[in-house]
Amino acid sequence: MRYREQFLVKPGQRVRLAELDPAFKEHHESAASAKDEPESYREQLAKRQPLLWAEHKRSVLIVLQGLDASGKDGVVNHVLSALNPHGAKVVSFRAPTAEEADHDFLWRIHPHAPGKGEFAIFNRSHYEDVLYPRIHKLIDKDACERRYAQIRAFEELLAGAETLILKFLLHINKEEQLQRFAARLEDPHSNWKISEGDYAERPFWDDYMRAFEDALTATSTKAAPWFVIPSNHKWFRNLAVSQIIADAVEELPMSYPKPAVDLELIRRKYHEALKEEKRARR
Repeated sequence: MRYREQFLVKPGQRVRLAELDPAFKEHHESAASAKDEPESYREQLAKRQPLLWAEHKRSVLIVLQGLDASGKDGVVNHVLSALNPHGAKVVSFRAPTAEEADHDFLWRIHPHAPGKGEFAIFNRSHYEDVLYPRIHKLIDKDACERRYAQIRAFEELLAGAETLILKFLLHINKEEQLQRFAARLEDPHSNWKISEGDYAERPFWDDYMRAFEDALTATSTKAAPWFVIPSNHKWFRNLAVSQIIADAVEELPMSYPKPAVDLELIRRKYHEALKEEKRARR
């Protein structure tokens, strides 16, 4: 089975994260046994990106959510680095600024949606404005439901403008997160990422799981589906995400536009210029 079907949250499906194994790795024994697959999907993406840019009718939005150390930066680095940065951007949404907080919660999001021909990757996203406020009781249940409805409408708007939307929850367990925090402490290239907030949020783990379940259940739609990716194994996470993105982009009915100039005229001018250069060299 392709991972797009295997890890899809079907519209109307109730998500139960406790029933999904974050250490799942299918038939692969190790990163070594799967090492060629992610690269093949990266190559597939790299080949399709110029077509997306040239056609200039569609865009791709990739949403990455997950708790601290779940691998959002890793997905950006290892999967999406295949893209030409000229047509791709990465945006991260954290605590809103004072100006952003003075507007509706989607006000700060829309300007960063991908333009035609572009990929945009949200490393944390508009879902932060439901998850964190809910956990810390800054908004009530009714406000959450209103925001879910507004998110669905916002994503429908983007999809109606020919934006392919793929949303990924990177699913790790509590023990794996703690091990990754410990590894960061020992790695001078990673310990700059550590903050007191990482550990401050751990007591709310179960609350976050319920909040994720409700958010995915409420907002996984045909136009903007969610995928729950087992992410305890970083290499499998990269494999699954890259396959899903590559498959979805491959299915876009894209074609190169017709030339905007008279090719025969350009060819004649080219051959005339070539003859002139040859005469000049004599």
